[in-house]
Amino acid sequence: MAGIKKRNILNSMHIQHAQDRENDRTDTGSFPIVRKKPIRQIGGGIVTRLMTSLLIVLLCALLGFGYAIQLNNKTSSYETMSEEELTRLISETSTQVQNLQQRKTELTGQLNSLKASANKQQEAQRIAKENEDTSGILSGRLPAEGKGVIITISQGSKERIDAATMFQLLEELRNAGVEVMALDNVRVVTSTYISDTKKGLECDGEALKTPYKVKAIGDPQNLQNAVNIAGGVGSRFKVKFGADVTVTPSESVDISETRDVGQYQYAKTVE
Repeated sequence: MAGIKKRNILNSMHIQHAQDRENDRTDTGSFPIVRKKPIRQIGGGIVTRLMTSLLIVLLCALLGFGYAIQLNNKTSSYETMSEEELTRLISETSTQVQNLQQRKTELTGQLNSLKASANKQQEAQRIAKENEDTSGILSGRLPAEGKGVIITISQGSKERIDAATMFQLLEELRNAGVEVMALDNVRVVTSTYISDTKKGLECDGEALKTPYKVKAIGDPQNLQNAVNIAGGVGSRFKVKFGADVTVTPSESVDISETRDVGQYQYAKTVE
């Protein structure tokens, strides 16, 4: 029994070995057949290149369209910026705002300085013009007008009116606040004098004619009282010289008489 079993095992091994050798054969013709590549045709290459060119043109058009949209969309440019870029942009903008604010402050200061300077200059010009007008009126260089009185004195019936009484009239008017006076055609100023001559009175070298006429600008009531006061210069003209004195108030006394301002030799202007 053992010998029979041993022979069966050997037979099985021989059979298996035969099958393995059969499976390991390389000349069975089962290897894959490699086919030759087909010959490329000329017409197909042209179509391929044409399609490639069209594809490139289409891609370029799409790229340009996208770039144009990106340029026109400013909001999206900020949206697409990173946090670091936005921080830098905000910092630069803040610096520019500070610089502009500082420049505005400087320009505002310069403008205020110019305005103050212009105002001072205008004020100085106004004061100079005012002083010029005042000095021109006081010196007799400029004509003047205003309310006041017109005094008319006739020739004396008793005797000729003397220079002292006529000068007293001018002094009484000054004391009453007269601002501008003229005696006949002579503008009366601080240096005016009246003298007696053989032919009558002279004022600053100009011969006076009767009736004497005095134009005075000032408060009409005060000037009128200065002449007509009892025992005053008006009474003296009437009593001593027999002259008629008429004082007429007026709202508009026009003194057009002027005189040239002399050159001062010793007096100098205080700066």
